[in-house]
Amino acid sequence: MNANPILLQMKYARVIARFAQITDLSLDKALDFFYHSEVYQLVKDGVSDMHCMSDAYLAEELKEEYSENNNG
Repeated sequence: MNANPILLQMKYARVIARFAQITDLSLDKALDFFYHSEVYQLVKDGVSDMHCMSDAYLAEELKEEYSENNNG
Protein backbone atom coordinates (compact mmCIF):
# COMPACT_ATOMS: atom_id res chain seq x y z
CA MET A 1 0.00 0.00 0.00
CA ASN A 2 1.27 3.44 -0.87
CA ALA A 3 0.80 6.36 1.48
CA ASN A 4 -0.11 9.86 0.43
CA PRO A 5 3.18 11.61 -0.51
CA ILE A 6 2.33 14.76 1.43
CA LEU A 7 1.49 12.78 4.56
CA LEU A 8 4.72 10.82 4.17
CA GLN A 9 6.75 14.04 3.99
CA MET A 10 5.09 15.23 7.19
CA LYS A 11 5.86 11.89 8.86
CA TYR A 12 9.48 12.09 7.72
CA ALA A 13 9.80 15.54 9.31
CA ARG A 14 8.43 14.30 12.63
CA VAL A 15 10.61 11.17 12.63
CA ILE A 16 13.75 13.16 11.77
CA ALA A 17 13.05 15.69 14.52
CA ARG A 18 12.53 12.94 17.09
CA PHE A 19 15.62 11.05 15.89
CA ALA A 20 17.72 14.23 16.21
CA GLN A 21 16.37 14.77 19.71
CA ILE A 22 17.09 11.25 21.02
CA THR A 23 20.59 11.10 19.49
CA ASP A 24 21.64 14.71 20.15
CA LEU A 25 22.39 15.17 16.45
CA SER A 26 21.77 18.41 14.62
CA LEU A 27 18.72 18.41 12.39
CA ASP A 28 21.01 18.61 9.35
CA LYS A 29 22.95 15.49 10.37
CA ALA A 30 19.76 13.65 11.30
CA LEU A 31 18.21 14.58 7.95
CA ASP A 32 21.27 13.39 6.05
CA PHE A 33 21.39 10.10 7.93
CA PHE A 34 17.65 9.53 7.50
CA TYR A 35 17.68 9.89 3.72
CA HIS A 36 20.59 7.43 3.47
CA SER A 37 19.13 4.91 5.91
CA GLU A 38 17.60 1.50 5.43
CA VAL A 39 14.59 2.68 7.45
CA TYR A 40 13.89 5.39 4.87
CA GLN A 41 14.07 2.89 2.02
CA LEU A 42 11.64 0.55 3.77
CA VAL A 43 9.16 3.34 4.50
CA LYS A 44 9.48 4.81 1.03
CA ASP A 45 8.98 1.43 -0.64
CA GLY A 46 6.00 0.58 1.57
CA VAL A 47 7.66 -2.58 2.89
CA SER A 48 5.68 -4.20 5.72
CA ASP A 49 3.58 -1.05 6.01
CA MET A 50 6.48 0.68 7.78
CA HIS A 51 4.78 4.00 7.09
CA CYS A 52 2.04 2.88 9.51
CA MET A 53 4.49 2.51 12.41
CA SER A 54 4.59 5.23 15.03
CA ASP A 55 7.03 8.10 14.76
CA ALA A 56 8.65 6.96 18.03
CA TYR A 57 9.15 3.42 16.70
CA LEU A 58 10.74 4.66 13.47
CA ALA A 59 13.00 7.07 15.37
CA GLU A 60 14.17 4.20 17.59
CA GLU A 61 14.83 2.04 14.52
CA LEU A 62 16.91 4.89 13.09
CA LYS A 63 18.78 5.20 16.36
CA GLU A 64 19.64 1.48 16.27
CA GLU A 65 20.77 1.73 12.64
CA TYR A 66 22.84 4.82 13.49
CA SER A 67 24.49 3.01 16.40
CA GLU A 68 25.30 -0.01 14.26
CA ASN A 69 26.84 2.17 11.55
CA ASN A 70 28.95 4.19 13.98
CA ASN A 71 30.07 1.45 16.35
CA GLY A 72 31.07 -1.33 14.13
